[in-house]
Amino acid sequence: MSREADDPIAAISTAPGRGAVGIVRISGQSLDGLAQALCGRPLQPRVATYLAFADGDGQPIDHGLALFFPAPHSYTGEDVLELQGHGGPAVLQLLLARVLQASAAAANEPDAPAAWSARVRLARPGEFTERAFLNGKLDLAQAEAVADLIDASTASAARSAARSLGGEFSHQITQLLDALTQLRMLVEATLDFPEEEVDFLQAADAQGQLARLRERVDSVLATARQGALLRDGIRIVIAGQPNVGKSSLLNALAGAELAIVTPVAGTTRDKIATTIAIEGVPLHVIDTAGLRDSNDAVERIGIARAWDEIANADAVLLVHDAARADAPEYIAEDERLAGALAEKVSKNVPRLEIWNKLDIATMQAPPGALALSATAGTGLAELRAELLKIAGWQATPEGVYLARARHVQALLEVAERLRQAQELLADAASAPLELIAEELRLAQAALSEITGRFTSDDLLGVIFSRFCIGK
Repeated sequence: MSREADDPIAAISTAPGRGAVGIVRISGQSLDGLAQALCGRPLQPRVATYLAFADGDGQPIDHGLALFFPAPHSYTGEDVLELQGHGGPAVLQLLLARVLQASAAAANEPDAPAAWSARVRLARPGEFTERAFLNGKLDLAQAEAVADLIDASTASAARSAARSLGGEFSHQITQLLDALTQLRMLVEATLDFPEEEVDFLQAADAQGQLARLRERVDSVLATARQGALLRDGIRIVIAGQPNVGKSSLLNALAGAELAIVTPVAGTTRDKIATTIAIEGVPLHVIDTAGLRDSNDAVERIGIARAWDEIANADAVLLVHDAARADAPEYIAEDERLAGALAEKVSKNVPRLEIWNKLDIATMQAPPGALALSATAGTGLAELRAELLKIAGWQATPEGVYLARARHVQALLEVAERLRQAQELLADAASAPLELIAEELRLAQAALSEITGRFTSDDLLGVIFSRFCIGK
């Protein structure tokens, strides 16, 4: 651990802006002396003490509560001091400045204890939680869940993040690691008895152990995918010709008048995005400019941006005008648009055909298409169900723990390594046992990255740099 990692740190730990309460948090080694200097009296551990916060000249800054949590019984595992005052930006900045000033003064005293020699510095984003991880208070998956709980955009995502923070996801990974460790021990111990290795593995049911482990990995992976979906959602782009009702559909899904709707083709010139929640799953819906040939410079920019959004979409809702379905010009333009979409959009991206304006249409929608009226609300429930199906939502939210894309990728790596190990083990009589052992080792390394048993400093830097300051 670097010397900088030993420095005491401080930050405002409440959100920017005005609020009823604001918190300045300090974490480090042997903060009891600093706590007395700031508060003018010793603080009883884990007891809220109401007092005046004064500046260096003894003038009051604020009145509030001080709490002292001695190590290791704190969030970070170090001594933690919290000063809770009124939540005005100026007040909190004065309190933070006072902390830095008092620390500098204490460090310069001739008889200051060695533990005070490091001055308090401002915390980096996520550094409090990073210290909690480094000091064994949280594993890496739980530490990530702290940020996910703060950033949760739906109630289901928040509940699932709380489960991850409580250790449900980590417990599943730990169980997999324990089973994989037992299997590795069996295989590697067998390397000491090369003349008996096949019989030894058969007697220990290595094939059965590996098969059961793969099933458990697949189960955890399925749940993790649902958790990643709850966290990240998917990008859904609404596309189609001008004046087919794309903006009306966005407004209907959002339940608010977000986009201007007029009978004039080309009203929408730029993308309009919003996030909706269906059964707790966040869906990022983007309305785009109508796709057509245009001589208007501004509209052409909007159309180009629409194609950019379509190219990056997780799913495309292609909206058709059911009221013009028999017009030759409309049919020809629809066919041209379908060809352009086939060229520019991957076949792996789901595309849902929607026939809008069902309330004024005289023709039936083609088989397999979804007919609705964005203005009347007809068919919206069916559309929401289809969107969940496109998203891949299957699990019951109450049983999901929040996961990240890196967790899913790690589990996919584990599943692939175990698959290869199983194929090798099936032919253990001719396959070198060292190859099986190596596949299992790589699987364990991928699993360990999830909880941080084995991870790189670069990965830690990326993860914690995305936290807010003060957490």
